Amino acid sequence: MQGLPRAVFQQDNARPHVAKTVKSYLDSQQVQLLPWPAYSPDMSPIEHVWDIVGGRLARDLRPVVSTDELWLRIQTIWNTLPQADIQNLFNSMPRRVAALIAAHGGHTKY
Repeated sequence: MQGLPRAVFQQDNARPHVAKTVKSYLDSQQVQLLPWPAYSPDMSPIEHVWDIVGGRLARDLRPVVSTDELWLRIQTIWNTLPQADIQNLFNSMPRRVAALIAAHGGHTKY
């Protein structure tokens, strides 16, 4: 993992990410992992960005005639997302983490 000496990785604890071979490799590369509760996509801002993209895609009622067209629509939506919306998601992280801690790692409103 040359070139990333101070990087900290976040994983969602999905089985492929916590497999022995993956853990062994990350340990051998001295990769620091951010502690993360298992199965907590609500703690990952990117999941919410994908929700926004999916919602906008679903509201576009035009038929999709090819995978290329679908990909183009997704890219268009992605590229026009207001930066303020994304920043709001990041700004909400302290509240999300506090809610997760209060719920002892259980379900939160997020």
